[in-house]
Amino acid sequence: MANTPKSPRPAVFLDRDGALIEEAHYLSKVEQVRLLPGVVDGLRLLERAGFVLVVVTNQAGVARGYFPESQVGVIHRHLEDEFARRGVAISSWKFCPHHPIEGEGTYKVACDCRKPSPGMLLQAAKELNLDLPRSFMLGDKRSDLEAGFRAGCRTVLVRTGHGAQEELGILPGLTGFLGASDSLTDAARLILRASERDAPTLNHLRALA
Repeated sequence: MANTPKSPRPAVFLDRDGALIEEAHYLSKVEQVRLLPGVVDGLRLLERAGFVLVVVTNQAGVARGYFPESQVGVIHRHLEDEFARRGVAISSWKFCPHHPIEGEGTYKVACDCRKPSPGMLLQAAKELNLDLPRSFMLGDKRSDLEAGFRAGCRTVLVRTGHGAQEELGILPGLTGFLGASDSLTDAARLILRASERDAPTLNHLRALA
């Protein structure tokens, strides 16, 4: 008897620099990594609510030759360990090493993974069987939110990193934009409230199935 496929799960896609960790100019060293306040508590709330956590980050420093692609993996392994020690699991780490204008060699390409394109989100959704309409994109830039919108997700801005400045260019809202929050913890609560509003409709549809 064949195994029944698992139902698609909702995810929260997370930008890295300025949303999870302090913004640094082309961060490339573990010593530069600083978790932002409220990040761990926010991720715990989301994970306990059943969301898959996926990091999606543009890393054009690779394209510009500032650091090798392998160094992005070093940073992500460090962060994965830091989160694991705090009881948080990131299911996937996606990054785009390209830049269409300032990239060097094979990294100079107009790709479909660099946000605001949705490629990283779509790839993760395929690999992890994610339910994009029930998923959310969280970041500190309009490009993050546009990537989420193009993937079919709702979006939340955090005012950390570039968020406070970017907010002025987002309002009035982008389609699917839920609002702006001062921290990832507040953003997580906003996402959970939106998901709770979805529940009656989803339960009704399941009853009809």
